[in-house]
Amino acid sequence: MRIALILIIILSFQYSWGQVTISGRITNEDKKPVKGASISLKDTYDGATSDSLGYYKFTTSEKGKQVFIVSCLGYENYTDTILIQEQSIEKNATIHREATRMEAVVITVGTFEAGDKNKSAELSTMDVVTTANANADITSAIKTLPGSQQVGEKDGLFVRGGTGKETKIFIDGTLVNNFYYTSEPGQATRGRFNPFLFTGTIFSSGGYSALYGQAMSSVLLLESIDLPEGTSADLGISYLGFNGGIQKLAKNKKSSWGLSYGYTNLQLANKVIKPKSDYFKTPNIHELNGNFRIKTGRGMIKYYLYLSSSKLGFRNPDIDSAGLKNAFSLTNFNMYHNLSWKQKLGKGWKMQLGGSYSTNRDKIGGQLLDEHNQDIVATGNPLYDYKTFHLNNKGYYANGRWVLEKNLGGLSALRFGNEYNYTNDLMEYTAYDGQKSDIRIKENLLASYAESDIYLMPKLALRAGVRAEHSQLLSLWNAAPRLSLAYQFKDRGQVSMAYGKFYQTPDMQYLPSPDKLHFENATHYILQYQKIANKRILRAEAFYKKYEDLIKSTGNYGQLTAINNKGFGDAKGIEIFWRDKKSINNIDYWVSYSYLDTKRNFLNYPDAIQPPFSARHTASVVLRTFILPAKLQINASYTFASGRPYYDIYYNESDQLYKIRRQGLTKNYNDFSISFNYLPSLGKKNPKSFSVLVLSVTNVPGFKNIYSYDFSADGKRMIPVLPSSKRFLYLGYFISFGIDRTQEAIDSHL
Repeated sequence: MRIALILIIILSFQYSWGQVTISGRITNEDKKPVKGASISLKDTYDGATSDSLGYYKFTTSEKGKQVFIVSCLGYENYTDTILIQEQSIEKNATIHREATRMEAVVITVGTFEAGDKNKSAELSTMDVVTTANANADITSAIKTLPGSQQVGEKDGLFVRGGTGKETKIFIDGTLVNNFYYTSEPGQATRGRFNPFLFTGTIFSSGGYSALYGQAMSSVLLLESIDLPEGTSADLGISYLGFNGGIQKLAKNKKSSWGLSYGYTNLQLANKVIKPKSDYFKTPNIHELNGNFRIKTGRGMIKYYLYLSSSKLGFRNPDIDSAGLKNAFSLTNFNMYHNLSWKQKLGKGWKMQLGGSYSTNRDKIGGQLLDEHNQDIVATGNPLYDYKTFHLNNKGYYANGRWVLEKNLGGLSALRFGNEYNYTNDLMEYTAYDGQKSDIRIKENLLASYAESDIYLMPKLALRAGVRAEHSQLLSLWNAAPRLSLAYQFKDRGQVSMAYGKFYQTPDMQYLPSPDKLHFENATHYILQYQKIANKRILRAEAFYKKYEDLIKSTGNYGQLTAINNKGFGDAKGIEIFWRDKKSINNIDYWVSYSYLDTKRNFLNYPDAIQPPFSARHTASVVLRTFILPAKLQINASYTFASGRPYYDIYYNESDQLYKIRRQGLTKNYNDFSISFNYLPSLGKKNPKSFSVLVLSVTNVPGFKNIYSYDFSADGKRMIPVLPSSKRFLYLGYFISFGIDRTQEAIDSHL
């Protein structure tokens, strides 16, 4: 026994003699102590935990180079290599807070987010739907945000001095062609897609991600919903038409399918609102939507189908003559497919695959009529004869993309992938005398991109990316760098900066060109300050945008053809957005203001001039409230835009130059709209259905707004381009079975 005891003492003495003490202090980037940090040597059991002052101490018998590790909840792991010899070691370490979505700076420069996933988003999904003057149209609601213009005579989002074609729209990452219904001359149309299809909306007015391209001004990113909350059915009826649908959720809640149909006919509406045009064929639309969604463990597969057919026809006075009329007719068929797959692959990897295919067919007819609405076949005057035509437009479009993302720790990430975009446009034109001509434009665009979000620290984030594209149509490559930087102050305010190059192929409507063209491009510089606190949001942005290589065109009677890339321009301005949900009890409102100074020389412009689709000052005020005792939600909005320039541009045969014959400014644009949502089932316990009665009126005071002016060929007459009607009234009743959507309507943000 004594021998054993002596051996134990000897061994213990030798063991302790060979041990080395490691001690030190753990602090964070603010030099404050970190309590509860775990300190250890890799692949050993040797270690300790820091005390309330950040100090730690432990002993080890390990020798040589060892990996020193510090880990703590809410902080990034710290590793270093230390050399253990015979002497004690003092090892201090500074660890950094882990970047989280709740505390870390988020790059928001140039971007407005609407959705329910991010509670700090400037707008919620319900905001998009209930904005009074939007009539549940996504892009109309976006027009209440800074940067966008109040253009009512052409389709698209006109952003920061850009045309409507310079904004592109994506659903679940893939490009959408023909997002809007085919427009009639002088009138913009609404988007085809129901806003309730989407759970997230991101509007970027500039400096957007390298994952997207072919948009010199901005992008609108729409994310469709995943699995529904449960099985439900919806039914709606109004004096414009009716719609109904079903969403079926599987019992295991891992898949769902849905189907809906809607019919719109404006015959009764035209009697109420009295449109400016004389409709001989009442606008009507049939729409069919289908979807299925499958949960794949850590991922989601989604498919969406949209089909629509529409017809309309109307007459307006002919501007070039007295007593004659122009007739316009349109028949449209549109089909859109979207398939996407998001999947977490493990070890910090994510995958996103997406593809879309769409077709759009327009049959357009133009006819010159006498005062009795009888056809005038030929006059011998080309000015009149070109107004009689038949045009068949057939478009086939496909888009495919893949993105891989690797988490680099915290919120830092690397993304890269490829995109392919196919366009096949065929125009079959038949003139008044029966002569036919066909034009086909094909484009195969291949893009590669890489982008990384790097959190240098929780308060400082960097996003750097590059996008390269090859156009088969132009036989050219481009390379577009993108860079954003954001820093967050202690009071949660943050400042952001962005720079980017953005390329776009020339608009198909000006092709083919007799000369070789190349990419149009714009360079963005943006500086932003934003603060979100106490249910208030303040954003201020200053921007400068330089346009280069814009197309110049030639042609008569409104038929322009691109001839070179000698166009140029710039845009600069200041934008402010303020939203307040707290100061006034039960009142939620936002205010936006944009100042825009822009000029450009493109198409047939004779010089660098302020384009007619831009207003120098634009402002919106949107207010929402819910009166619980009355079960009533009230939404009101007011929009102002200063007068836009108009020009009578003509071709001077003697000088062989385009010149401005007449110009001016339209009167200021004003619109005050209001809507009421009444919820009769509010307050009932466990209601089996949810219903809402909607009444909305746009331009309640009846402001006489003028978008622009049209000019006769000889310049002697001009007529204003007006809204389709002075006011628009909507009345509808909607009911949903299976899911109580009352809280959605009330909007929990109030």
